[in-house]
Amino acid sequence: MNMLRTRIDLDAIAHNVRVLKRAAGQAQLMCVVKADAYGHGVERVVPVMEKAGADLFGVATIAEARRLRELGTELPIMAWLWDAASPDAAVQVAEALADDIQLVASSLSHLRLLADANIPATITLKVETGMHRNGIEPVDWHQAFALAKTAPHLTVRGLMSHLACADEPDNPANAAQLEQFRDAIAQARAAGLEVPVNHIANSAATLEFPDAHCQQVRPGIACYGLEPADGYEHDLRPAMTWAANVLNVKPISMGEATSYGLTWSAEQDSYLAVVPCGYADGLPRSVQGNLEVGISGKRYRQVGRVCMDQILVDLGENPWGVQPGDEAVLFGERGMSATELAIATGTINYEIVTRPGGRTVREYEGGVQL
Repeated sequence: MNMLRTRIDLDAIAHNVRVLKRAAGQAQLMCVVKADAYGHGVERVVPVMEKAGADLFGVATIAEARRLRELGTELPIMAWLWDAASPDAAVQVAEALADDIQLVASSLSHLRLLADANIPATITLKVETGMHRNGIEPVDWHQAFALAKTAPHLTVRGLMSHLACADEPDNPANAAQLEQFRDAIAQARAAGLEVPVNHIANSAATLEFPDAHCQQVRPGIACYGLEPADGYEHDLRPAMTWAANVLNVKPISMGEATSYGLTWSAEQDSYLAVVPCGYADGLPRSVQGNLEVGISGKRYRQVGRVCMDQILVDLGENPWGVQPGDEAVLFGERGMSATELAIATGTINYEIVTRPGGRTVREYEGGVQL
């Protein structure tokens, strides 16, 4: 067994994809697998998602998309984050299109490069609808739609945009963005583009806003079993557990302090468990005092500074007999959930599941009967 590991439940991922497939209704289901499938590993996750009902995959970069092709998936792949100003942009585009990767044009410069490449391609246009992050500005829509229409080698599959506040159901920005998106679709069609497959729905919108489904949805975090917002409940199953093994159990007397800076002192005679995970592995120093480590189904408080390679856990008088070799769960099954840890540390569960790295090794279970 690896000293530090993420355990990935492939059956949970298959279950989540089926839940999302049902929620999508008639819309196509794009499973977002950027950032190495949100830290879960594309090599093992993508085949499971295919069998569970994914219609296509979405990634951020061309490199991520090409990796999926190398793994052998024949489903459509879309990549939406690439640098049109790069000196080798034309080469990257040509290689991506040769691998049958659908690129997204998020600005006029991206669209011009695709038009000038004169290579047959199916593309998507990303339009700005209110998030003000990336997308063709409304003032440029007319020019973009006209350019796409006059490039005979380009087939515009549809428009996409991104909701800024989908995890806040009552936020009026959601309705405003949907109205803006529908206006963009209408203008594109008035310009002669068919745009048959449009999408704006992320995980939260896929599960909560049927009106935002359009012809396709593209959930990310929900595929891995985490709710996109606190308080949601959609029968998702978290797929990742981050765990290590207790290396040592040692006594500490009342009043003695531990770890760098001696920032925590024992309030009574106690025992400390040494767990081999630190900030070099993706556990931030800021979790100090907010992390509860699961050992044999009990939770124990992490104390003292997080070190590069290890943390300390307060066992109290150690009534349950924790000993070296016991599994210590940083988050996941039999420990804090990724969402609980995110709330405790002032972040989101998206960040938590993409953090494990360093000396962490992935282990997989399930998926055999898919």
